[in-house]
Amino acid sequence: MAHVDEMNGNGGRKSNVELNLVPFIDLMSVCIIFLLITAVWTQVSMIQLGSSIYSKKTSDEPIKPPPFSEVVLRVDVLKEGFRVLLGKDLMSIPKLSNGDYDKEGLIAQLKRAKKQYPAKMDGVASVRDEVYYKHLISAMDALLIAGFPQVSITTTGVQ
Repeated sequence: MAHVDEMNGNGGRKSNVELNLVPFIDLMSVCIIFLLITAVWTQVSMIQLGSSIYSKKTSDEPIKPPPFSEVVLRVDVLKEGFRVLLGKDLMSIPKLSNGDYDKEGLIAQLKRAKKQYPAKMDGVASVRDEVYYKHLISAMDALLIAGFPQVSITTTGVQ
């Protein structure tokens, strides 16, 4: 511990004040640890987009849209179940009798869509706020299993 000696006018000691530095050291070590941890998380939260359509253009070639991009394939995740929109066709896939989402039925509908448009690669999964995240993941997995690797997510358009 550190201490301060003061002398009075007669040459004797007036008081001995001890400074406790342990709390100060504890506070500084906590602040340094907090600084280091938050610095790491700011780096992790950055997403590297690489070469997307919004990044700098690397060549003068026009970007070609995926095949059949004019045909909309959207999987809506609703509280009642799934709804598949393919072009102008709308197919509903209600929940099972036990209350679970019918993922196998969704995969079957998406495989039919893949047979109808075999060159189509993109699909959109849309979800409402009140639906759990795991059901959105199920819809994305179903799109991947059915052969639509370019999956987009949206929260608009679901009614």
